[in-house]
Amino acid sequence: MTAGEPTGPGGHGGGEAPGAAAGAPDRSFAERLKSYEGRVAAAEGVGKDPVDAAMIRHWCEAMGDNDPAYRGPDAVAPPTMLQAWTMGGLSGHTDRSGAYDELSALLDDAGFTSVVATDCEQEYLRPLRPGDTVTFDAVIESVSDRKTTKLGTGHFVTTRMDIRADGVLAGTHRFRILKYAPAAAKSRPATGSGEGARAVTGAGASGTRPRRPRPVVNRDNAGFWEGVAAHRLLIQRCGDCATLRFPWLPGCNACGSQRWDTVEASGAGTVYSYVVMHHPSFPAFDPPYAVGLIELAEGVRMVSNVVGVPYDKVRIGMPVRLEFLRADEELELPVFRGLPGGAG
Repeated sequence: MTAGEPTGPGGHGGGEAPGAAAGAPDRSFAERLKSYEGRVAAAEGVGKDPVDAAMIRHWCEAMGDNDPAYRGPDAVAPPTMLQAWTMGGLSGHTDRSGAYDELSALLDDAGFTSVVATDCEQEYLRPLRPGDTVTFDAVIESVSDRKTTKLGTGHFVTTRMDIRADGVLAGTHRFRILKYAPAAAKSRPATGSGEGARAVTGAGASGTRPRRPRPVVNRDNAGFWEGVAAHRLLIQRCGDCATLRFPWLPGCNACGSQRWDTVEASGAGTVYSYVVMHHPSFPAFDPPYAVGLIELAEGVRMVSNVVGVPYDKVRIGMPVRLEFLRADEELELPVFRGLPGGAG
């Protein structure tokens, strides 16, 4: 699965005609948006549970992280779990302020009704340890001017959360979303055949369908997508301790080194875990379909589609082989085909 890159119509003020979002920027509306900068998004929030060893263990098992620092009597929590201790779960939090809801409603009324998370930034100041009570405050840090992207035109909203452990600042978490008005879909001719063609054409009165979300390509993962374009699945390798890692990261999670090179995956792997997607139905996909956590022969794991076998025949341990799916004229993706005799 890939994250959608924000990418067309624009933004305008609340209270205007429904089509106003596509017009020229409105200065008074922009000023109203800017007035929310610095306002409290959540105050005196408290984590629903203290930091605990069981959750740390579950996280490390899911991530395949065997660092000894996260085990034993002097264990600390992985730094990247920073946000996990603040999340409200399905029942949500009651500590969110009205300002964030007001801002969201203002953008909705102006036609920016769609939302996509774009990125987050974290800063780690103090390790979290089992038994720590986590508290947090959040502020609406910035609301951007109107931006036109491939998904549509809208505004980026950034919130900053300050996270404390027993009253001491442990880290900050910045989270950015794009509230946007979706761009009009472009009709595309049906081309090709097989798996790749279904991703472009599909069924429907017009013979066309929406494209898959675009991956977010940045300086940290551009080399991976360059490899995919050349039909090579590249894995990062630490330049100091030679640990392999995936997904691509700017530093080694074993020794912290920022030196790295790459090795090309052989393409062999097995299904480590999987889910079958039935709902919700996304326009560019035909449910039900299998999404697998694939363990490559090199030892790292990645998420991708399992193709070539019925979704209800996918099994844990099933051998798979890498291939590249032409989703449309701009997008190619690594997927894994179930091998004969491996479906159980």
